[in-house]
Amino acid sequence: MLKAEEYSSKGAPVISVGEIREGCLEIGSKTSRVSDETIARLPRFLLRQNDIIFGRKGSTHGNALIKKGEEGFFLGSDGIRLRVNDESICPKYWSYQLRSARAVSWLKANSEGTTMHLLNQDILSRFSIRFLPVADQTAIAHILNTLDDKSELNRKTSETLEAMAKALLKSWFVDFDPVRAKAEGRSIGLPSDISDLFPGSFEDSELGEIPIGWGTTCLDELTSFVIGGDWGKYAWRETEQPKVLCLRGADITSLQPFAMGKPPTRFLMESSCEKRTLVDGDIVLERSGGSTDQSTGRPVLISSELIKRAQTPLSCSSFCRLILFGDPRWSPYAYYLVLSLYQIGEMFQYEAGATGIKNFGYKYFEGGRFFPKPPNTLLDLFHCQLKSLHSSCHRRGEESDLLSKTRDALLPKLISGEIRIPDAEKILEEVGI
Repeated sequence: MLKAEEYSSKGAPVISVGEIREGCLEIGSKTSRVSDETIARLPRFLLRQNDIIFGRKGSTHGNALIKKGEEGFFLGSDGIRLRVNDESICPKYWSYQLRSARAVSWLKANSEGTTMHLLNQDILSRFSIRFLPVADQTAIAHILNTLDDKSELNRKTSETLEAMAKALLKSWFVDFDPVRAKAEGRSIGLPSDISDLFPGSFEDSELGEIPIGWGTTCLDELTSFVIGGDWGKYAWRETEQPKVLCLRGADITSLQPFAMGKPPTRFLMESSCEKRTLVDGDIVLERSGGSTDQSTGRPVLISSELIKRAQTPLSCSSFCRLILFGDPRWSPYAYYLVLSLYQIGEMFQYEAGATGIKNFGYKYFEGGRFFPKPPNTLLDLFHCQLKSLHSSCHRRGEESDLLSKTRDALLPKLISGEIRIPDAEKILEEVGI
């Protein structure tokens, strides 16, 4: 019932399928919003705490539970709201049950549409919920939510660690803080062996003043670019043995920060990816807009830890751009430069004429987007500083994978009564959760 002119960049976020994640919402910078005037016209679409939101199309098998701080968000036209109005029902329990393997399988099988899943209220209303006493529902939801809370803490900690890495890059290679301090005769606050690696003066360049002796470079000089794989005729079929995991643009959001999220899940046959297998230090960029905020150029840095966790060779789809480095020491430096450009919206984009979908433009780098070129000794040091941060994030990612698997394994057993609630609480206590 929204009119096109009522969408705006300010006001209450409009919640549609693109904002729905696993049990929660993710509001992007391009999430549509509506004003107070529109809300006054359509108040029945305001969301309340404990509403359960589904998407009408695409990923119809997931849902998000509205939190207290999200009250007042607005239900979009491709969303479905399930609102509990009975005190004998725990909304969080229902949200978990509606994300169980049984529910996902049922919703996929019963959603309409051939090329895209379509969900409606009639379909959703036919799904059978196992009804338990409300005390048991609440206890089960608490057990499962304890696992999710730990995963959320891991994610937030990893975001903090990534922010530290970005701050280090900005200080050393963008703002040149150590060089400025030395030029002004101040201490740079680093050990002398590190301080000695920074010059004490500047020189002019096409970028303006840069540390003397550094010079400039651009990604064209450091890398070769390869368009990703193809999920077409080589797409994995049920009768075939999966060989290669395909990283898509849609996977990149869940992998950040530091590629600590879940590895991709779509398989390709090995024959399609023999020359496109991802290795430690590769950078994959989202090439076509398909994420929450419809932006392009979102990067992910491939690591040996991610490859190990995937337990299968990785490739990337044709909707990504693969950046390969002749000298791997440039990879972390380039990743954080590209990430900074993406986050401030400076990546070049164009809209495909036929579809109107945004695409990342390679000519953005062909034009010679220059960066400072620090010496190899500083690149090695930067890489070394990042290693402990990266390792910590990947440990948290592995733990979150285990927490997710534990939650998914406990859910059906708790609902069916195969595992009693006190036994599940004891399991969490034994693993320190």
